[in-house]
This record gives sequence, structure tokens and C-alpha cells, in this order.
Amino acid sequence: MYLHIPLVLFLASTGTVDASLLARSHDSLVRAATRAHKHAVKRSAVLARDLRLTFRDILAADSQQQPASIGNSRVYCVNSPAPGLTNSNGTNVNGNRPTGTASASSHGAFTGTATTTASAGSSTSSPAASSPWNLVQSYQGSSFFTGWDFFVGGDPTNGIVTYIDQPTSQSANLTSINSAGHAIMSVETTPQVTNTRQSIRITTQKTYTGGLVIMDSVHMPTGCGTWPAFWSNGPNWPAGGEIDIVEGVNDYTNNQATIHTNPGCSLTSGNSSVLGISGSVVGGTNCAAAQTGNQGCGVRASQTNSFGAAFNAINGGVYAMKWDDSGISVFFFSRSSIPSDITANAPLPDNWGTPMAFWPAAGCNPFTFFNTHSAIFDTTLCGDWASGVWGSTGVPGQDQSCAQLTGVSDCATYVRNNGAAFADAYWEVRYVQIYQSS
Repeated sequence: MYLHIPLVLFLASTGTVDASLLARSHDSLVRAATRAHKHAVKRSAVLARDLRLTFRDILAADSQQQPASIGNSRVYCVNSPAPGLTNSNGTNVNGNRPTGTASASSHGAFTGTATTTASAGSSTSSPAASSPWNLVQSYQGSSFFTGWDFFVGGDPTNGIVTYIDQPTSQSANLTSINSAGHAIMSVETTPQVTNTRQSIRITTQKTYTGGLVIMDSVHMPTGCGTWPAFWSNGPNWPAGGEIDIVEGVNDYTNNQATIHTNPGCSLTSGNSSVLGISGSVVGGTNCAAAQTGNQGCGVRASQTNSFGAAFNAINGGVYAMKWDDSGISVFFFSRSSIPSDITANAPLPDNWGTPMAFWPAAGCNPFTFFNTHSAIFDTTLCGDWASGVWGSTGVPGQDQSCAQLTGVSDCATYVRNNGAAFADAYWEVRYVQIYQSS
């Protein structure tokens, strides 16, 4: 989402909001071979349970789910790069240079700068047993922040934040690795500020065209005025496409996944049953940013614990985004229902059941409208979306408007004068993994 200003107008009336390579023949062969395997692990279908009250149980759950460690607005077409994971210098892992290069944009134009850490996070090219997906990048533990660029500057979506570099964030205790080995990304909680609060936005140095991205989080930012997101973006927005995997504002409890593209991409239906998804289409089926006021086409999750405080109350869970020849899918698993193949680093998406969201290739070729993506975390405050629905209700979790709940008529005034209210505006992330098909 280059800018969300048109989204604000849309939300006011609907309460909703947003986020080629040719098909490779050997992928089909691999998938066919994989289906012949008899070692696929079924995921358990148990209900999401509440966060345990005892510290021992939290640690036990954490240990059980932890995976094994692995040692701007102008619309025009660009050529798709060669598939595979690439370094920030534009070369992929085997040294080939793609036909395009990544640029940081989306969720607003890149108006700041980026600071770069020394090297990428841990990676491997070894295939996981009985899975067609190879783990090529893992961000986890004490080295989580290695391999990310820190965006520096004002928020492109007009939020009341200033994004800061890594040394500044560490000095301000806004980024850290906690005792559980999880990455923390927080927002400044100084009681009053005259203009903006410091916050974090990070982008992977590695890029990918096609793949499987898995993110495990136990806590995400929540509360009136917050707008967190985990998403991915390509170059020359929206030509390289944008995929919003986790996104919402204020007190929302249901996640929204959205894509934004060049003209020509659309959902094949607005009907969830026809699409084979558990979520609901919001905002229409045209995904072209230029033709929808930058809104794109979104899908809201049916799970009322997939975002915000409700997500945090169940100790979070896993989001997975699959980008392959079939299209683009987003899955959500609460903490108690994470498939065992994910925790074993041998993901089997064909066994995961109904996705939360799916944009079929029949309506939107995933290698024509998307390329050279980086994964991104950010937290802004207010901004075009959260400010635009400050006085609104009708979205799951927002039975009362933030104006009613806070007694403050506008988002910016509230953010600047209530630092303590943002004690829960932090990400706690266990890992991010990037897979590529074999």
C-alpha cells in the first residue's frame, strides 16, 4: 500500500481495508513425487487454548513448538527476475544476477534510509526430509536481527512515528533478544512527545521470488492507535507486488491479508466457498492499486484470535505465506494447532487444510505480478488507517470506537500524550523462515 489515504475513505463507509516467471515444470514433478510419500505428518485439529497461567507451562509450550535451529505510486511493468533467494547486492544464492533489483517501498513510499547489518542470517540449502520445501533462510535466536535492514526516517503512511536505526533502537531498548531467545521490537513509551514516537521497521536483505515464508510470533502490537504489519514487497511498487500477511489496527481481533498489484490481477470470485478459503473477501476483487485507490483486494480472517490482544492471549501462533504456481495463500495456526511438519522444518502445505486467504493464479499470475520480495516488520501509530477509523466501530474487536474508549477525539493527540498506553505495542517473534521449492 503506497499510501492509505484512499483506504481511509473506504473504511469510513465499509469498515474494511486492505496489503512472470513461467511456471517451472520441475515443481510439478516434485509435487507429484511428494504426494507419493507416505510419511506426511497430519496436523492435529484441536481447538485454540488459552495462554497457560503458570510460567512452567509457558516454557513447556515454547519448548514444544520451537523449531530446530538452522546453523512509487507510478504504475508500469518490470521484467521478473530469475527465481530464488537473492542477496541484497542483487545476486542470488548461486551467484546469478536477476533481471530486477529490490527497492523498499509499500506501506508508503520509501522516504527514509536503511541501515544494514553486517551479514545475512543463518541459511542452508539442505532439503528437509519428505518435504518439497528447502529451508534457505532462518532468522532466530540471538542472531535474529542479523540480515535485516533498519528503515530510518518518517513513516510513509503518515504515522506518528520516526523509524530508527539498529544502534539507536538498542540504546533505547526498543529492540532486544529476551531470555526466551525471542526478538523484541517495541515502540517508545515516553509519557509525552511533541511530535512522533520512535518505532521499528525492518526489511530482510535477502529477497525471493516464489517460496514459503513462515513467521512464529507470541505477541504483536495492540491497542488504540497501533497499526502493526508483517508483509512482503517487491521493487517499483506496485509493479513488484505487495503481500500483506498480518495487518490490522487499534483493537481489531481478526487479521486481514491483502495483495496490491499492477492492473490485471484480480480474485476469481468474491465467494469464500468458491475460493476455498476460511476468510471473507473485503473491499472487492480487483487487486490493482491504481484502480482501487491503492486498496488492493483483502481477505479478513474468520478466527477472532488471529490478531491483536486475542492473538496475544493464546500465546500467538504461526502465519505462513505460500507463493507458488497455484497462486498465493496465507495460513494461520493458533499456538495449539501448529502442524508438526512446521516445527520439524519439513513443511507440507498440502496437508494444512483450508487457507485463510487465497489469490488463485487463474486470476492473478503470481510470477507476473510479484517478484523479488523482501519480508518486512513494522509498527506505526495512527497513520492513514488507524487514524481514519478512530471513531469507527463494526469490525471484530472494535465494539466501541477508540474515540469512545480513550475519551480523546483524535488519534494523534492520544498517541502524543499517552506513552504508557503503548506498553503492549511490541512484537515478540520466535522466528522467521524462508523456504524455496526443490
